[in-house]
Amino acid sequence: MSGQTAVIHADQPAGRISRHIYGHFAEHLGRCIYEGIWVGEDSPIPNTNGIRNDVLEALKKLKIPVLRWPGGCFADEYHWKDGVGPRESRKRMVNTHWGGVVENNHFGTHEFMMLCELLDCEPYICGNVGSGSVQEMQEWVEYMTFDGESPMADWRRRNGREKPWRLKYFGVGNENWGCGGSMRPEYYADEYRRFQTYVRNFGGNRIYRIACGPNSADYRWTEVLMSEARNRMDGLSLHYYTVPGTWQKKGSATDFSEEEWFATLKKAMTMDELIGRHKTIMDRYDPDKRVGLIVDEWGTWFDVEPGTNPGFLYQQNTLRDALVAGLTFHIFHRHCERVHMANIAQTVNVLQAMVLTEGEKMLVTPTYHVFELFKVHQDAEYLPVHLEGKAAYELGGEKLPQLSISATRNDRGQLHISICNLHPREEGNISVELRGMKGRMQVSGRILAGARMNEHNTFDQPERVKPAAFDGASLVNGLLQAAVPPMSVTVLELNEWSE
Repeated sequence: MSGQTAVIHADQPAGRISRHIYGHFAEHLGRCIYEGIWVGEDSPIPNTNGIRNDVLEALKKLKIPVLRWPGGCFADEYHWKDGVGPRESRKRMVNTHWGGVVENNHFGTHEFMMLCELLDCEPYICGNVGSGSVQEMQEWVEYMTFDGESPMADWRRRNGREKPWRLKYFGVGNENWGCGGSMRPEYYADEYRRFQTYVRNFGGNRIYRIACGPNSADYRWTEVLMSEARNRMDGLSLHYYTVPGTWQKKGSATDFSEEEWFATLKKAMTMDELIGRHKTIMDRYDPDKRVGLIVDEWGTWFDVEPGTNPGFLYQQNTLRDALVAGLTFHIFHRHCERVHMANIAQTVNVLQAMVLTEGEKMLVTPTYHVFELFKVHQDAEYLPVHLEGKAAYELGGEKLPQLSISATRNDRGQLHISICNLHPREEGNISVELRGMKGRMQVSGRILAGARMNEHNTFDQPERVKPAAFDGASLVNGLLQAAVPPMSVTVLELNEWSE
Protein backbone atom coordinates (compact mmCIF):
# COMPACT_ATOMS: atom_id res chain seq x y z
CA MET A 1 0.00 0.00 0.00
CA SER A 2 1.40 3.39 -0.97
CA GLY A 3 0.51 6.94 -0.10
CA GLN A 4 1.26 10.41 -1.31
CA THR A 5 0.15 13.98 -0.96
CA ALA A 6 -1.05 16.51 -3.49
CA VAL A 7 -2.09 20.14 -3.73
CA ILE A 8 -4.90 21.25 -6.04
CA HIS A 9 -4.50 24.93 -6.86
CA ALA A 10 -8.14 25.95 -7.07
CA ASP A 11 -6.98 29.56 -6.71
CA GLN A 12 -4.82 29.35 -9.87
CA PRO A 13 -6.93 28.06 -12.78
CA ALA A 14 -4.74 27.43 -15.83
CA GLY A 15 -7.12 27.48 -18.77
CA ARG A 16 -10.35 25.90 -19.91
CA ILE A 17 -10.65 22.33 -21.18
CA SER A 18 -12.38 22.37 -24.55
CA ARG A 19 -15.22 19.88 -24.66
CA HIS A 20 -13.92 18.92 -28.11
CA ILE A 21 -11.05 17.06 -26.41
CA TYR A 22 -13.73 14.41 -25.81
CA GLY A 23 -14.43 14.01 -29.53
CA HIS A 24 -14.90 10.83 -31.57
CA PHE A 25 -13.97 9.39 -34.95
CA ALA A 26 -16.07 7.18 -37.24
CA GLU A 27 -14.41 5.91 -40.42
CA HIS A 28 -15.70 3.72 -43.21
CA LEU A 29 -13.69 0.85 -41.79
CA GLY A 30 -14.82 -2.65 -40.89
CA ARG A 31 -18.14 -2.59 -39.03
CA CYS A 32 -17.91 0.95 -37.70
CA ILE A 33 -20.38 2.61 -40.07
CA TYR A 34 -22.21 -0.37 -41.56
CA GLU A 35 -23.85 -2.44 -38.80
CA GLY A 36 -22.21 -0.38 -36.06
CA ILE A 37 -24.05 2.88 -36.82
CA TRP A 38 -26.00 2.46 -40.06
CA VAL A 39 -28.38 -0.46 -40.60
CA GLY A 40 -30.82 1.17 -43.04
CA GLU A 41 -34.50 1.95 -42.61
CA ASP A 42 -35.60 -1.57 -43.57
CA SER A 43 -33.45 -3.35 -40.97
CA PRO A 44 -35.13 -5.50 -38.29
CA ILE A 45 -32.76 -3.77 -35.84
CA PRO A 46 -34.71 -0.82 -34.39
CA ASN A 47 -33.50 2.38 -36.02
CA THR A 48 -34.18 6.05 -36.62
CA ASN A 49 -33.97 6.79 -40.34
CA GLY A 50 -31.42 3.98 -40.67
CA ILE A 51 -29.32 4.83 -37.58
CA ARG A 52 -29.53 1.99 -35.05
CA ASN A 53 -31.30 3.16 -31.90
CA ASP A 54 -29.29 1.30 -29.25
CA VAL A 55 -25.99 2.76 -30.44
CA LEU A 56 -27.56 6.19 -30.83
CA GLU A 57 -28.88 6.18 -27.26
CA ALA A 58 -25.56 4.96 -25.84
CA LEU A 59 -23.63 7.69 -27.65
CA LYS A 60 -26.09 10.40 -26.58
CA LYS A 61 -25.23 9.66 -22.94
CA LEU A 62 -21.61 10.64 -23.61
CA LYS A 63 -22.57 14.16 -24.76
CA ILE A 64 -20.35 13.70 -27.81
CA PRO A 65 -19.12 17.19 -28.75
CA VAL A 66 -17.72 16.46 -32.23
CA LEU A 67 -17.58 13.51 -34.64
CA ARG A 68 -14.92 13.10 -37.36
CA TRP A 69 -15.83 11.44 -40.70
CA PRO A 70 -15.35 9.76 -43.27
CA GLY A 71 -11.73 8.92 -42.38
CA GLY A 72 -8.86 8.28 -41.83
CA CYS A 73 -7.24 6.73 -44.84
CA PHE A 74 -10.68 6.27 -46.38
CA ALA A 75 -11.07 10.06 -46.64
CA ASP A 76 -8.41 10.39 -49.32
CA GLU A 77 -10.09 7.88 -51.60
CA TYR A 78 -13.64 9.09 -50.87
CA HIS A 79 -15.48 11.02 -53.57
CA TRP A 80 -18.42 12.67 -51.88
CA LYS A 81 -20.65 12.92 -54.95
CA ASP A 82 -20.88 9.12 -54.99
CA GLY A 83 -22.63 9.30 -51.60
CA VAL A 84 -25.56 11.63 -52.30
CA GLY A 85 -28.82 11.21 -54.15
CA PRO A 86 -31.06 8.12 -54.27
CA ARG A 87 -29.24 5.28 -52.53
CA GLU A 88 -30.16 2.68 -55.14
CA SER A 89 -28.27 4.66 -57.80
CA ARG A 90 -25.17 5.54 -55.79
CA LYS A 91 -21.85 4.27 -57.10
CA ARG A 92 -20.22 1.27 -55.47
CA MET A 93 -16.49 1.26 -54.81
CA VAL A 94 -13.80 -0.98 -53.31
CA ASN A 95 -12.50 0.04 -49.89
CA THR A 96 -8.88 -0.64 -50.76
CA HIS A 97 -7.47 0.40 -47.39
CA TRP A 98 -9.75 -1.64 -45.16
CA GLY A 99 -10.37 -5.22 -46.17
CA GLY A 100 -11.02 -4.81 -49.89
CA VAL A 101 -14.77 -4.91 -49.29
CA VAL A 102 -17.40 -3.20 -51.44
CA GLU A 103 -18.56 0.20 -50.18
CA ASN A 104 -22.10 0.91 -51.41
CA ASN A 105 -22.08 4.59 -50.36
CA HIS A 106 -25.44 4.29 -48.63
CA PHE A 107 -24.03 6.32 -45.73
CA GLY A 108 -23.01 9.66 -47.20
CA THR A 109 -23.13 13.37 -46.47
CA HIS A 110 -26.87 13.57 -45.70
CA GLU A 111 -26.77 10.51 -43.45
CA PHE A 112 -23.70 11.74 -41.56
CA MET A 113 -25.10 15.21 -40.99
CA MET A 114 -28.37 13.63 -39.82
CA LEU A 115 -26.38 11.51 -37.34
CA CYS A 116 -24.67 14.63 -35.97
CA GLU A 117 -28.04 16.34 -35.58
CA LEU A 118 -29.41 13.32 -33.72
CA LEU A 119 -26.35 13.33 -31.44
CA ASP A 120 -26.42 17.14 -31.11
CA CYS A 121 -22.72 17.26 -31.95
CA GLU A 122 -20.46 19.22 -34.30
CA PRO A 123 -19.60 17.51 -37.60
CA TYR A 124 -15.89 17.34 -38.47
CA ILE A 125 -15.46 16.41 -42.14
CA CYS A 126 -12.15 15.37 -43.65
CA GLY A 127 -11.72 16.27 -47.32
CA ASN A 128 -9.89 14.37 -50.05
CA VAL A 129 -6.49 15.81 -50.97
CA GLY A 130 -4.73 12.55 -51.85
CA SER A 131 -6.89 11.45 -54.80
CA GLY A 132 -9.32 14.36 -55.08
CA SER A 133 -9.31 17.76 -56.70
CA VAL A 134 -9.60 21.34 -55.55
CA GLN A 135 -12.90 21.62 -57.43
CA GLU A 136 -14.29 18.52 -55.71
CA MET A 137 -13.46 19.92 -52.27
CA GLN A 138 -14.76 23.37 -53.13
CA GLU A 139 -18.07 21.94 -54.37
CA TRP A 140 -18.50 19.78 -51.26
CA VAL A 141 -18.25 22.80 -48.98
CA GLU A 142 -20.64 24.70 -51.26
CA TYR A 143 -23.09 21.78 -51.30
CA MET A 144 -23.17 21.64 -47.51
CA THR A 145 -23.07 25.30 -46.49
CA PHE A 146 -24.28 27.64 -49.30
CA ASP A 147 -27.76 29.11 -48.85
CA GLY A 148 -28.04 30.85 -52.23
CA GLU A 149 -28.62 29.71 -55.77
CA SER A 150 -25.83 27.58 -57.22
CA PRO A 151 -25.49 24.18 -58.92
CA MET A 152 -24.36 22.50 -55.69
CA ALA A 153 -26.91 24.17 -53.41
CA ASP A 154 -29.68 23.39 -55.87
CA TRP A 155 -28.55 19.75 -56.02
CA ARG A 156 -28.65 19.57 -52.22
CA ARG A 157 -32.22 20.83 -52.27
CA ARG A 158 -33.22 18.26 -54.89
CA ASN A 159 -31.70 15.61 -52.61
CA GLY A 160 -34.01 16.63 -49.78
CA ARG A 161 -32.16 19.25 -47.73
CA GLU A 162 -33.53 22.77 -48.20
CA LYS A 163 -31.42 24.70 -45.70
CA PRO A 164 -27.64 24.41 -45.57
CA TRP A 165 -25.98 22.67 -42.68
CA ARG A 166 -23.77 24.40 -40.19
CA LEU A 167 -20.22 23.09 -40.61
CA LYS A 168 -17.37 24.38 -38.48
CA TYR A 169 -14.58 21.80 -38.67
CA PHE A 170 -13.04 20.77 -41.99
CA GLY A 171 -9.82 18.81 -42.44
CA VAL A 172 -7.81 19.43 -45.60
CA GLY A 173 -6.58 15.87 -46.13
CA ASN A 174 -5.58 13.07 -43.78
CA GLU A 175 -2.17 11.49 -43.16
CA ASN A 176 -0.86 12.99 -46.38
CA TRP A 177 2.61 11.83 -45.32
CA GLY A 178 1.34 8.25 -45.76
CA CYS A 179 -1.94 6.81 -47.00
CA GLY A 180 -3.09 10.27 -48.07
CA GLY A 181 -0.49 10.65 -50.81
CA SER A 182 3.02 9.86 -49.47
CA MET A 183 3.87 13.56 -49.58
CA ARG A 184 6.89 15.43 -48.25
CA PRO A 185 6.02 18.23 -45.79
CA GLU A 186 7.13 20.93 -48.24
CA TYR A 187 4.88 19.52 -50.96
CA TYR A 188 1.90 19.09 -48.65
CA ALA A 189 2.35 22.62 -47.28
CA ASP A 190 1.95 23.99 -50.80
CA GLU A 191 -0.99 21.67 -51.53
CA TYR A 192 -2.63 22.71 -48.27
CA ARG A 193 -2.23 26.38 -49.15
CA ARG A 194 -3.85 25.74 -52.53
CA PHE A 195 -6.74 23.54 -51.38
CA GLN A 196 -7.70 25.62 -48.33
CA THR A 197 -8.09 28.70 -50.53
CA TYR A 198 -11.25 27.14 -51.92
CA VAL A 199 -12.67 25.96 -48.57
CA ARG A 200 -14.85 29.04 -48.44
CA ASN A 201 -17.06 30.63 -45.82
CA PHE A 202 -20.58 31.00 -47.18
CA GLY A 203 -23.10 33.26 -45.47
CA GLY A 204 -22.67 33.13 -41.71
CA ASN A 205 -20.86 29.78 -41.74
CA ARG A 206 -17.24 30.03 -40.57
CA ILE A 207 -14.97 27.05 -41.16
CA TYR A 208 -12.13 26.09 -38.82
CA ARG A 209 -9.54 24.74 -41.28
CA ILE A 210 -7.42 21.86 -40.04
CA ALA A 211 -4.16 21.01 -41.79
CA CYS A 212 -2.73 17.50 -41.82
CA GLY A 213 -0.11 17.39 -39.11
CA PRO A 214 2.63 14.95 -38.14
CA ASN A 215 2.79 11.24 -37.58
CA SER A 216 3.68 10.99 -33.87
CA ALA A 217 7.31 12.20 -33.49
CA ASP A 218 7.82 13.75 -36.94
CA TYR A 219 8.83 17.16 -35.61
CA ARG A 220 10.15 18.32 -38.97
CA TRP A 221 6.63 18.05 -40.44
CA THR A 222 5.34 20.43 -37.77
CA GLU A 223 8.24 22.81 -38.36
CA VAL A 224 7.58 23.00 -42.10
CA LEU A 225 3.80 23.36 -41.81
CA MET A 226 4.02 26.07 -39.15
CA SER A 227 6.69 27.89 -41.14
CA GLU A 228 4.88 27.76 -44.48
CA ALA A 229 1.16 27.68 -43.75
CA ARG A 230 0.39 28.75 -40.18
CA ASN A 231 -1.49 31.90 -41.23
CA ARG A 232 -3.85 29.83 -43.37
CA MET A 233 -4.80 27.22 -40.80
CA ASP A 234 -6.83 27.18 -37.59
CA GLY A 235 -5.69 23.75 -36.44
CA LEU A 236 -2.88 21.26 -37.03
CA SER A 237 -3.54 17.56 -36.51
CA LEU A 238 -1.44 14.97 -34.66
CA HIS A 239 -1.80 11.17 -34.77
CA TYR A 240 -0.43 8.79 -32.16
CA TYR A 241 -1.45 5.22 -31.30
CA THR A 242 -0.51 3.24 -28.20
CA VAL A 243 0.94 -0.05 -29.43
CA PRO A 244 2.44 -2.27 -26.69
CA GLY A 245 4.48 -4.40 -29.10
CA THR A 246 5.61 -3.66 -32.65
CA TRP A 247 3.51 -2.74 -35.69
CA GLN A 248 4.09 -6.29 -36.97
CA LYS A 249 3.15 -7.95 -33.66
CA LYS A 250 1.15 -5.54 -31.56
CA GLY A 251 -0.06 -7.97 -28.90
CA SER A 252 -3.46 -9.30 -27.86
CA ALA A 253 -6.23 -7.03 -26.59
CA THR A 254 -7.22 -9.51 -23.87
CA ASP A 255 -4.46 -12.11 -23.42
CA PHE A 256 -1.52 -10.15 -22.02
CA SER A 257 1.02 -10.21 -19.19
CA GLU A 258 1.75 -7.60 -16.56
CA GLU A 259 4.83 -6.67 -18.60
CA GLU A 260 2.53 -5.83 -21.53
CA TRP A 261 0.18 -3.96 -19.18
CA PHE A 262 3.13 -1.86 -17.97
CA ALA A 263 4.48 -1.29 -21.50
CA THR A 264 1.08 -0.14 -22.74
CA LEU A 265 0.63 2.42 -19.97
CA LYS A 266 4.21 3.65 -20.45
CA LYS A 267 3.64 4.13 -24.18
CA ALA A 268 0.36 5.92 -23.52
CA MET A 269 2.32 8.46 -21.48
CA THR A 270 4.43 9.22 -24.58
CA MET A 271 1.54 11.46 -25.62
CA ASP A 272 2.75 14.01 -23.05
CA GLU A 273 6.21 14.25 -24.64
CA LEU A 274 4.80 14.38 -28.17
CA ILE A 275 2.39 17.21 -27.39
CA GLY A 276 5.06 19.06 -25.43
CA ARG A 277 7.63 18.97 -28.24
CA HIS A 278 5.17 19.76 -31.05
CA LYS A 279 3.74 22.53 -28.88
CA THR A 280 7.21 24.04 -28.44
CA ILE A 281 7.60 24.26 -32.23
CA MET A 282 4.13 25.75 -32.62
CA ASP A 283 4.84 28.30 -29.87
CA ARG A 284 7.81 29.68 -31.82
CA TYR A 285 5.63 30.48 -34.83
CA ASP A 286 2.37 31.11 -32.99
CA PRO A 287 3.10 32.52 -29.51
CA ASP A 288 -0.52 33.64 -29.12
CA LYS A 289 -1.65 30.01 -29.50
CA ARG A 290 -4.17 30.84 -32.20
CA VAL A 291 -3.61 27.52 -34.00
CA GLY A 292 -5.09 24.58 -32.13
CA LEU A 293 -3.42 21.20 -31.86
CA ILE A 294 -5.98 18.63 -33.04
CA VAL A 295 -5.18 15.08 -31.88
CA ASP A 296 -7.74 13.61 -34.23
CA GLU A 297 -6.52 9.99 -34.05
CA TRP A 298 -5.42 8.40 -30.79
CA GLY A 299 -6.00 5.21 -28.81
CA THR A 300 -4.80 1.65 -28.37
CA TRP A 301 -4.02 -0.58 -31.34
CA PHE A 302 -3.74 -4.33 -30.77
CA ASP A 303 -3.84 -7.40 -32.99
CA VAL A 304 -7.33 -8.03 -34.34
CA GLU A 305 -9.57 -10.52 -32.57
CA PRO A 306 -8.85 -14.07 -33.81
CA GLY A 307 -11.14 -15.14 -36.64
CA THR A 308 -12.02 -11.60 -37.76
CA ASN A 309 -11.08 -9.83 -40.98
CA PRO A 310 -7.59 -8.35 -40.37
CA GLY A 311 -8.60 -5.29 -42.40
CA PHE A 312 -11.50 -4.54 -40.04
CA LEU A 313 -9.34 -3.71 -36.97
CA TYR A 314 -11.85 -5.20 -34.52
CA GLN A 315 -10.45 -5.58 -31.00
CA GLN A 316 -11.83 -6.15 -27.53
CA ASN A 317 -11.59 -3.50 -24.83
CA THR A 318 -10.45 -4.06 -21.22
CA LEU A 319 -9.61 -2.18 -18.04
CA ARG A 320 -6.20 -1.56 -19.61
CA ASP A 321 -7.89 0.48 -22.35
CA ALA A 322 -9.85 2.39 -19.71
CA LEU A 323 -6.65 3.42 -17.97
CA VAL A 324 -5.05 4.45 -21.27
CA ALA A 325 -8.08 6.68 -21.89
CA GLY A 326 -7.93 8.21 -18.41
CA LEU A 327 -4.18 8.87 -18.62
CA THR A 328 -4.52 10.40 -22.08
CA PHE A 329 -7.30 12.75 -21.01
CA HIS A 330 -5.17 13.92 -18.10
CA ILE A 331 -2.40 14.75 -20.59
CA PHE A 332 -4.83 16.67 -22.80
CA HIS A 333 -6.01 18.59 -19.72
CA ARG A 334 -2.46 19.66 -18.87
CA HIS A 335 -1.99 20.99 -22.40
CA CYS A 336 -5.44 22.55 -22.71
CA GLU A 337 -4.07 25.93 -23.75
CA ARG A 338 -2.96 24.37 -27.07
CA VAL A 339 -4.99 21.16 -27.51
CA HIS A 340 -8.36 22.22 -28.91
CA MET A 341 -9.74 18.86 -30.02
CA ALA A 342 -9.05 15.13 -29.86
CA ASN A 343 -10.87 12.23 -31.54
CA ILE A 344 -10.48 8.69 -30.26
CA ALA A 345 -10.15 5.94 -32.85
CA GLN A 346 -12.87 4.78 -33.16
CA THR A 347 -16.51 5.06 -32.14
CA VAL A 348 -17.91 1.57 -32.89
CA ASN A 349 -16.31 -1.85 -33.58
CA VAL A 350 -12.87 -0.48 -34.54
CA LEU A 351 -9.73 -0.17 -32.40
CA GLN A 352 -10.42 1.44 -28.98
CA ALA A 353 -14.17 1.57 -29.46
CA MET A 354 -16.93 2.96 -27.27
CA VAL A 355 -19.42 0.37 -28.49
CA LEU A 356 -19.21 -3.18 -29.84
CA THR A 357 -22.01 -4.82 -31.82
CA GLU A 358 -22.75 -8.32 -33.05
CA GLY A 359 -25.85 -8.29 -35.24
CA GLU A 360 -28.67 -7.03 -33.05
CA LYS A 361 -26.56 -7.27 -29.88
CA MET A 362 -24.71 -4.29 -28.44
CA LEU A 363 -22.45 -3.56 -25.48
CA VAL A 364 -20.50 -0.59 -24.17
CA THR A 365 -16.83 -0.93 -23.27
CA PRO A 366 -14.67 0.12 -20.30
CA THR A 367 -13.40 3.00 -22.46
CA TYR A 368 -17.00 4.14 -22.97
CA HIS A 369 -17.41 4.32 -19.21
CA VAL A 370 -14.32 6.54 -18.86
CA PHE A 371 -15.79 8.96 -21.41
CA GLU A 372 -19.05 8.93 -19.46
CA LEU A 373 -17.29 9.48 -16.11
CA PHE A 374 -15.06 12.22 -17.51
CA LYS A 375 -17.75 14.23 -19.30
CA VAL A 376 -17.85 16.40 -16.14
CA HIS A 377 -14.52 17.86 -17.30
CA GLN A 378 -15.94 19.20 -20.58
CA ASP A 379 -15.55 23.00 -20.82
CA ALA A 380 -14.45 23.20 -17.16
CA GLU A 381 -11.58 25.24 -15.73
CA TYR A 382 -8.33 23.29 -15.45
CA LEU A 383 -6.87 23.38 -11.94
CA PRO A 384 -3.15 22.55 -11.63
CA VAL A 385 -2.29 19.57 -9.41
CA HIS A 386 1.06 19.34 -7.65
CA LEU A 387 1.95 15.82 -6.53
CA GLU A 388 4.47 15.38 -3.73
CA GLY A 389 6.32 12.22 -2.77
CA LYS A 390 5.17 10.44 -5.87
CA ALA A 391 4.37 6.78 -5.32
CA ALA A 392 5.87 4.56 -7.99
CA TYR A 393 4.68 1.49 -9.83
CA GLU A 394 7.85 -0.52 -10.45
CA LEU A 395 8.32 -3.50 -12.76
CA GLY A 396 11.46 -4.98 -14.29
CA GLY A 397 13.67 -2.14 -13.14
CA GLU A 398 11.39 0.54 -14.64
CA LYS A 399 9.09 2.99 -12.88
CA LEU A 400 5.81 4.71 -13.64
CA PRO A 401 3.86 7.05 -11.36
CA GLN A 402 1.30 4.91 -9.61
CA LEU A 403 -1.35 7.63 -9.60
CA SER A 404 -2.38 10.16 -12.24
CA ILE A 405 -4.64 12.98 -11.05
CA SER A 406 -6.50 15.81 -12.79
CA ALA A 407 -8.85 18.44 -11.37
CA THR A 408 -11.39 20.84 -12.86
CA ARG A 409 -14.04 23.29 -11.69
CA ASN A 410 -17.23 23.86 -13.64
CA ASP A 411 -19.32 27.01 -13.93
CA ARG A 412 -21.49 25.88 -11.00
CA GLY A 413 -18.47 25.80 -8.73
CA GLN A 414 -18.32 22.01 -8.48
CA LEU A 415 -14.86 20.49 -8.25
CA HIS A 416 -14.16 17.21 -10.06
CA ILE A 417 -11.05 15.16 -9.41
CA SER A 418 -10.21 12.14 -11.56
CA ILE A 419 -7.70 9.58 -10.32
CA CYS A 420 -6.13 6.72 -12.27
CA ASN A 421 -4.38 4.00 -10.26
CA LEU A 422 -2.03 2.22 -12.66
CA HIS A 423 -0.88 -0.47 -10.24
CA PRO A 424 -2.62 -3.82 -10.84
CA ARG A 425 -2.17 -5.01 -7.24
CA GLU A 426 -1.69 -2.08 -4.84
CA GLU A 427 -4.23 0.36 -3.46
CA GLY A 428 -3.36 4.03 -3.81
CA ASN A 429 -3.76 6.37 -0.86
CA ILE A 430 -3.66 10.09 -1.32
CA SER A 431 -4.14 13.18 0.82
CA VAL A 432 -5.09 16.32 -1.10
CA GLU A 433 -4.93 19.94 0.04
CA LEU A 434 -7.60 22.01 -1.70
CA ARG A 435 -5.83 25.33 -1.87
CA GLY A 436 -8.15 28.26 -2.51
CA MET A 437 -11.34 26.41 -1.59
CA LYS A 438 -13.33 27.99 1.22
CA GLY A 439 -16.25 26.74 3.23
CA ARG A 440 -17.47 23.28 4.04
CA MET A 441 -17.55 20.70 1.25
CA GLN A 442 -19.09 17.29 0.74
CA VAL A 443 -17.61 14.58 -1.47
CA SER A 444 -19.12 11.79 -3.53
CA GLY A 445 -17.64 9.59 -6.20
CA ARG A 446 -17.90 6.90 -8.87
CA ILE A 447 -15.36 4.28 -9.83
CA LEU A 448 -14.53 1.90 -12.66
CA ALA A 449 -12.54 -1.12 -11.47
CA GLY A 450 -12.23 -4.87 -11.83
CA ALA A 451 -10.63 -7.99 -10.42
CA ARG A 452 -8.34 -8.75 -13.37
CA MET A 453 -6.17 -6.71 -15.73
CA ASN A 454 -8.06 -8.05 -18.76
CA GLU A 455 -11.56 -7.58 -17.32
CA HIS A 456 -13.92 -6.77 -20.17
CA ASN A 457 -17.54 -6.92 -21.25
CA THR A 458 -18.86 -9.65 -23.53
CA PHE A 459 -22.17 -10.13 -25.29
CA ASP A 460 -22.97 -12.84 -22.71
CA GLN A 461 -21.91 -10.57 -19.81
CA PRO A 462 -22.30 -7.01 -21.10
CA GLU A 463 -22.17 -5.38 -17.65
CA ARG A 464 -19.19 -7.13 -16.10
CA VAL A 465 -17.28 -3.82 -16.10
CA LYS A 466 -19.30 -0.74 -15.27
CA PRO A 467 -19.09 2.22 -12.87
CA ALA A 468 -20.15 1.90 -9.25
CA ALA A 469 -20.58 4.31 -6.37
CA PHE A 470 -17.31 5.07 -4.56
CA ASP A 471 -17.22 5.69 -0.81
CA GLY A 472 -13.46 5.60 -0.26
CA ALA A 473 -13.03 9.38 -0.03
CA SER A 474 -13.61 11.75 2.88
CA LEU A 475 -12.84 15.29 4.00
CA VAL A 476 -10.87 15.49 7.26
CA ASN A 477 -9.78 18.86 8.66
CA GLY A 478 -9.92 20.44 5.24
CA LEU A 479 -7.94 17.66 3.56
CA LEU A 480 -9.39 15.28 1.02
CA GLN A 481 -8.41 11.70 1.82
CA ALA A 482 -8.93 8.94 -0.74
CA ALA A 483 -7.99 5.28 -1.03
CA VAL A 484 -8.46 4.00 -4.60
CA PRO A 485 -8.35 0.30 -5.51
CA PRO A 486 -5.75 -1.17 -7.89
CA MET A 487 -6.20 -0.65 -11.66
CA SER A 488 -9.09 1.76 -11.32
CA VAL A 489 -10.42 5.04 -12.65
CA THR A 490 -12.22 7.19 -10.07
CA VAL A 491 -14.00 10.52 -10.37
CA LEU A 492 -14.77 12.51 -7.20
CA GLU A 493 -17.23 15.40 -7.00
CA LEU A 494 -16.95 18.09 -4.33
CA ASN A 495 -19.88 20.38 -3.62
CA GLU A 496 -20.36 23.12 -1.11
CA TRP A 497 -22.09 21.83 1.99
CA SER A 498 -25.68 22.91 2.40
CA GLU A 499 -27.18 22.65 5.88
